Amino acid sequence: MKNNTFGKTGANVSKLGLGLAQVGFQLGFDGFKEADRILNFSLDNGINFLDTAAMYIDSESIVGKSVGHRREEYFLATKAGTGRTTSPDSEWTYEKIKTSVEKSLKNLKTDVIDLVQLHSCETHLLEQGDVIRALQDCKIEGKTRFIGYSGDNEAADWAVRSNLFDTLQTSYSLSDQRARSRNILSEAKNRNLGVIAKRPIGNAALLGVRNHRNNSTHESFGSAYDEYFKRVLKMSDELDIDLNNTDTIELSMAFSLLRDEIHVLIIGSKNSSHVEENIKFMSEKIDKYKNTVKEYEKIFEKLDENWRQLT
Repeated sequence: MKNNTFGKTGANVSKLGLGLAQVGFQLGFDGFKEADRILNFSLDNGINFLDTAAMYIDSESIVGKSVGHRREEYFLATKAGTGRTTSPDSEWTYEKIKTSVEKSLKNLKTDVIDLVQLHSCETHLLEQGDVIRALQDCKIEGKTRFIGYSGDNEAADWAVRSNLFDTLQTSYSLSDQRARSRNILSEAKNRNLGVIAKRPIGNAALLGVRNHRNNSTHESFGSAYDEYFKRVLKMSDELDIDLNNTDTIELSMAFSLLRDEIHVLIIGSKNSSHVEENIKFMSEKIDKYKNTVKEYEKIFEKLDENWRQLT
């Protein structure tokens, strides 16, 4: 497994991290056996970055129960807040963020969380300052080592330029490139933030395009899939790229791995075999995809009229 230094945090983290939304939303405690297998297999095979959130239902509690006893083996990131930019301002208060962190500590069975991130609040709430102050106080109190922002578009740009955060988590994939084209990634690198790419394979939309062209059925992976599929189909048709001889998941992962501004790609799964495949890919050479990646970067900028990052 490839490791690198996670920006200003100085932590040594695996380039591939484990996203735990699906463990919470789709497996839950009814599927604890598979969740436990995913978590322990990941740690046993070099993944040392776990990313969860307070709003992922049972995810934090599953992490605590499954690998709480292995706490020294991984960098633990969670998020406080609703995860929705449409939530009313009353859901984003100093007290609610502080309470969320306290609850996360109990659920995760740990005395300190490595990273707590604000979970997709809008710019005006960041500017107001109360939710940031809540995380800063948690850091002073020793409840979290670092604080970050998880979100997109103008709010992500504000968070990076504020110099108030240690890390940024933002959408980046072949179908969601604005973090690069609007200089969010480059600014984060300039300020030495640890950068986490969420949805780095774009909900497997490129695989969907290949199957669509071959008149095969393709599964919809998550709420962003339909929009990502439309974008990738348009880009791929414009480029006239033959995807039949391409491992589309490998290409999708390579697209994000080739950005040196990004320290961690978080990919979730409800199936341990998918995690195994992702880990195996990390040992593959990705230089063979460089030209294709450049083509997709150029065509995104040509076609992007209002292809905003999806939260």
